[in-house]
Amino acid sequence: MAKYVDGFVLVVPKDKIKEYTKMATEGRDMWMKHGALEYYECKGDDLEPKEMGGMKPLAFTELAKATADETVWFSFVVYESKQHRDEVNAKVMNEMNEKHKDTTDFSMPFDMKRMAYGGFSVEVEG
Repeated sequence: MAKYVDGFVLVVPKDKIKEYTKMATEGRDMWMKHGALEYYECKGDDLEPKEMGGMKPLAFTELAKATADETVWFSFVVYESKQHRDEVNAKVMNEMNEKHKDTTDFSMPFDMKRMAYGGFSVEVEG
């Protein structure tokens, strides 16, 4: 069965890791409740790329322009299909809007302008 993945790369200040992890745990609970197959939030801890076939790939820290006081996260959510992703995300967004409708000071523990996001069709799975 083909699957679909939403992927994210974001930068979290080291002094906001606890706050981000709490937010990510709540996010996981919502996405899984609404039908996501899998949910991952991964904090980089080995981000110096090794040479591969005579070439050295770009480091995630370089790609994300992360400073020494920041961490790079690679996160992804797995769905049955793109349509299933759209259905799950609509439910999650509705729940988030309802949860924060009376909140005026809601802020993210990272800079949204430095987050990369995309939807990906799974072409090879193992």
